[in-house]
Amino acid sequence: MEEQNDNQLNIELSEEIAEGVYSNLAIITHSSSEFVIDFIRVMPGVPKAKVKSRVVLTPEHAKRLLSALEDNIDKFETANGRIKVQPDPPAFPMNFGGTMGQA
Repeated sequence: MEEQNDNQLNIELSEEIAEGVYSNLAIITHSSSEFVIDFIRVMPGVPKAKVKSRVVLTPEHAKRLLSALEDNIDKFETANGRIKVQPDPPAFPMNFGGTMGQA
């Protein structure tokens, strides 16, 4: 007979979710009871950006996410070198460092 660990959590990942969603901007807001992270895709030449995904977290889970991100960034930088971050975020609308294309 197979014994199951009571602390084991089975997680299902559908093919659609496994593909992921590309985002190059995140906006974080909060209330007294939750944090909301909107993941947005900003594209060159498109005047309107769309929220592609929204994640709502309790304050405790937001802090756990912060800790997990810090830990993973440390591990990434140890293996791959320091991640370079621009001192000032680019002004919007972003043109991705080039000129606007024409059709």
